[in-house]
Parts: sequence; structure tokens; C-alpha cells
Amino acid sequence: MKKSLRFTAAGLSVCMMAAMLAGCGSSSSTDTTAAADASEAAADTQGAEAKTSDLSFAFCTNTLNNTFQSSIDAKLSELCKENGISYTCLDPDYDLNKQLSQLSDCANSGYDAVFVIPVDSAGITSGLAEIADAGIPIFNVDTAVIDDDIEQFVTQFVGTNAYMAGQLVGEQMTKDYPDGAKIAVLDFPSNESCVDRVNGFLEGLGDQKDKFEIVAQQDGGAALDQSMGLAEDIITANPDLEAFFCINDPSALGAAAAIKAANKTGEIGVYSIDASPDGKQALLDGEFTAVACQVPLQIAEYAFDAAEKYVGGDTAIDEKKVYLDSHLVEKEEAEKTLNDWQ
Repeated sequence: MKKSLRFTAAGLSVCMMAAMLAGCGSSSSTDTTAAADASEAAADTQGAEAKTSDLSFAFCTNTLNNTFQSSIDAKLSELCKENGISYTCLDPDYDLNKQLSQLSDCANSGYDAVFVIPVDSAGITSGLAEIADAGIPIFNVDTAVIDDDIEQFVTQFVGTNAYMAGQLVGEQMTKDYPDGAKIAVLDFPSNESCVDRVNGFLEGLGDQKDKFEIVAQQDGGAALDQSMGLAEDIITANPDLEAFFCINDPSALGAAAAIKAANKTGEIGVYSIDASPDGKQALLDGEFTAVACQVPLQIAEYAFDAAEKYVGGDTAIDEKKVYLDSHLVEKEEAEKTLNDWQ
């Protein structure tokens, strides 16, 4: 899909010059040569100012109703625009059947590369197979599909090291509660990345794991409203609850809202993974106790570069799975980067 070039100011100047020369009826070879030279220079300038490409990329996300995914979409769109690549984003809003239909559409639309975040890590095998059968490279981002699908259909996976993020939060909790605590977990078991976060968190508790009693572990759907309702019930049923571990900022914000409604802000800790702008604000406001970051902008940049190289003929893939490091976000960093992801 080619993008049409826009006329630059230099191009317009040349058109005006040519019109003036024609109006004067000049037959001077010097004037004619000068006009030709100017036209060639303008063409060179125009080519330098606007990159064009026949390439087209598509992003099949799981939702755009989350600033994490929308930030990946924005970064991919920006990078494609800078490089003259046609770009399309398809949003199923967590509807698996809709995503399968969108993946099928991608397979039939002749895209040069497709970026995918699965609605269900184990549920999109048929869609991935269609795209792979069409000879289109697949770059699985953020949330990994199941290992068999990665091996068979995916060119490369790129995501935050979710296990590391969970581990960092677990280690922080042991420092904050050296004698242990009664805690609750708001998870999202249909999402492979979120499963890794929970497993990393439990690993982060380390030798002190037995000191922490998990009084409830429920699926918050990675959503604020759903998590808030669950958290309210958990707090009511466990008046001595001391902390929540939540798999992302929306679920942690739901827990924080439930804690506030119960007049227990400051009494129950909230530990999260994301470090979204909202999450950073919650950390600064004292609603979050600790948060480890995800790196959606870095994911988008890495995946885009890999895709561009791959479709350009450099098909060597050094690592099938690429995990970008997480870290705990301190208040100083949150203040400096409040409005941005990382």
C-alpha cells in the first residue's frame, strides 16, 4: 500500500518558476537548464523529506480500553508513519471470536507483518495458523501465546519480563511485612503474562512465603470495576486483611477504591504491576504501596525494528522470546515520568 507524496514548498516553487518562464516565452538554453536543475533538486529534497514504502503492518490487540495497549498502538502508528508504512489497528475488546475473525481478515489482506496480543493465550491457534499459512510473519507482543503456537507460528515474541516484575513486588512485600501478613491476590488466569506475574510474586516471597497467608485469590479480569467489587467483598470477609497483590494497575486501582470506601486507606497495602500514568499518580498519592513497571513503548519499538528488518530480508532471529527488564518505580521516577509509560 503506497502513500502518495505531498507537494513540498520546494516543489511548488518549481511549478511557479516553470510558469513564469513559459509566460515570458524565453528560449534561453541557460534558463531552461536552470529550470531543469531546480526541478531535479526539488525532487531530491522531496524524496529526502518524505519516506515512502509499499509495506503494510497490522496490530491485532486484545483491547484498546487500557492505556497499556493504546500506548503500544500509538507508538507503532508513530513508527510506521515515520517510515512511510501503512498501519492498521484492530480491536476486539476482549472478544475471542471477534479476534479470531480479525486474524482471519489479516491473513487475507496481504499485510507484510502482524503484531498480536491474544485475548486468550491458548485460544487463537487457528487465527495464527491462517496468518502463518499466508506467509505473513507474526510478532507476538506483551502476552505470549502458548509455547506450541510460538514454535509453530510466531516469528518472535517481545514482552516485559512479567515474572521479574512479580518477583520484584514480592520481594518488596517481604521487606514491608517482615513478619508476614494476610494478603489477597487479584489475578487474571486466562492471560499468560498475568500468570507469570503471580508466579513471580510467589517466588519473590522466597523463604518467607509461609508467613504470608493468601486469604483470597480471585479473577479480577484485569479491570477496575470488576476488581473493585471483588476487593470490597474480600475486605468485608477479612477485616484483618493487610495487603493486596494485583496483576495490573486497573485491578490495583479497583482494590484501592474498595479500600478507600472501607475507610482503610493506609491500613491495607496495594502492590501492583504496570506503572501506568494512573498507577504512578496512585503511588504518589499513597494509594499504592509499590509498583513494578511494564515497558509497552520499549516493546513496540523493539518489535517494530525486528519486523522491519525481517520483511527487509534480514530473517535471522537470534532469540525466539525477548523479555525486557522490569524495575520497581520509586516516587522520584514517578514524579518525573508521571504522564508517560516507559
